[in-house]
Amino acid sequence: MRIVGGNFRGLKLADVGEGDARAHLRPTTDRVRESIFNLLINGSFGNPIPGARVLDLFAGTGALGLEALSRGAARLSLVDDGTAARALIRANVERARALGVSDIWRRDATRLGPNRGPTYDLLFLDPPYGKGLGERAVASAIEGGWLSDGAVVVWEESRPPLLPAGLVQLDQRRYGDTVVTIARMVAGG
Repeated sequence: MRIVGGNFRGLKLADVGEGDARAHLRPTTDRVRESIFNLLINGSFGNPIPGARVLDLFAGTGALGLEALSRGAARLSLVDDGTAARALIRANVERARALGVSDIWRRDATRLGPNRGPTYDLLFLDPPYGKGLGERAVASAIEGGWLSDGAVVVWEESRPPLLPAGLVQLDQRRYGDTVVTIARMVAGG
């Protein structure tokens, strides 16, 4: 697994192998990650990455968030409650030399609680497939005030997700067994 574009392009990330089913580690492939970032950068909805504050829920290896940093995001917060995942995230943040612009939080993404800091402009989430965790995590982020008006949400799942009130779908694509949905937080959502 490597960063596929931007300042960190070619950076080899910590090896996960085929993933870790017990820890729910199923890294986004380089191909799917590259497709996601091509959609974000070249989509008709405007590139949300430059200068963005990024929240990566169910961060796993941190690859999605680090890819955003590589392409010009200003700040990254990575959330995962798995011990194996946080070790991989920490190793990858160190490899990218991104400790000064990254936070790694041990937290249940489905129960974020109230946000006590600035809001986020870009949200990535890649929850364990088929468990409804993505819907709960997005609802928690909205209820807790984590997302700015106009924030872009990039959601990986095995099926099209049920978007909660406040989100409007911008695009949706299938890559093998992964459905990528891109949505925007509407003002006052």
